[in-house]
Amino acid sequence: MALSNNIRDKTREILAAQAHIANHVFNYINFVSLKCAIQLEIPDIIHNHGKPMTLSNLVNALPINKAKGQDCIYRLMRILIHSGFFIQTKINENEEEGYLLTPNSHLLLKNEPLSLAPFVLAQLDPILMDPFQSLSKWLQNSDSTPFATAHGKPLFEYAGDEPRLNYLFNEAMASDARLMISVVIKNGRGIFEGLKSLADVGGGIGTVAKAISNAFPEIKCTVFDLPHVVEGLEGSNKLSYVGGDMFKSVPSADAILLKWILHDWSDEDCVKILKKCKEAIPSKENGGKVIIIDIVVDSQKGDNKSFETQLFSDTLMMVHVSGKERNREEWVKLFCDAGFSDYKIIPILGLRSLIEVYP
Repeated sequence: MALSNNIRDKTREILAAQAHIANHVFNYINFVSLKCAIQLEIPDIIHNHGKPMTLSNLVNALPINKAKGQDCIYRLMRILIHSGFFIQTKINENEEEGYLLTPNSHLLLKNEPLSLAPFVLAQLDPILMDPFQSLSKWLQNSDSTPFATAHGKPLFEYAGDEPRLNYLFNEAMASDARLMISVVIKNGRGIFEGLKSLADVGGGIGTVAKAISNAFPEIKCTVFDLPHVVEGLEGSNKLSYVGGDMFKSVPSADAILLKWILHDWSDEDCVKILKKCKEAIPSKENGGKVIIIDIVVDSQKGDNKSFETQLFSDTLMMVHVSGKERNREEWVKLFCDAGFSDYKIIPILGLRSLIEVYP
């Protein structure tokens, strides 16, 4: 007896739902496979080979138990190819294939100046991954964040007490900063024109400030961060390090830079930070401004993958800290509440935007 169309449609719907759920449940396999590849230095080994690398050559070059190599590395590489990190190409008349890097895996090379490998390894470290297991528990308690639920204290306090996390976090932020500031200097140089001084608030180990100082020798840069972050760092005539608390005061300068800072904080805290920044800069007529590098959430660009990544980042802010990613209207409200008169959003940074805010 033939099944009715309604029954067949319902069956297809159930099976499609099962596949959708399974895909999301197992999606973590993408990122743990990527982490494994970085830890085994697979991108570097293939890159250093200088030509398409066969599976057998790759297995021989890897620091692994060779008994597990041929089959397991083939399967690992297969999913990394599917994820867009490697490609295969035929290398001889015998139809033998070799692995090559893609633009994505080029950004994972150790010696690549813009490498994001430290960012990947930090984000996938158990210290930063474990809090996601506490999300439902956190929603039922009074802790400040799921990170605090998992580790007993907020992230920035934990990093101050745990040298390993402090190192991972600083290296991750530095790797991201190198890429971002290279794009800003190349495509947005105008934002630095006329400045004599700049304070990079929350500037970490000074990656961004060093790049600005090198590209614009006329600008005197100050890196301002928590005392344990800048402790022991040495400056120069054009670059200085200052430890302190941005909720109390920030160094005076023509411009204040906030790169990937405000998304860490609640609206109330962001207004406090912005007010301190406003106190530290001259008037708009005298060139004063705050430069913000952060996400402006936008679902209308037609790029669903980028929008999804922005939503991932918003959830990350909820789990690790007390912040959020904001859309244009939410940003404008912060600027108005902090007493600023005007702003400009420049979408030249992919997932993030360059924002100028004027007193």
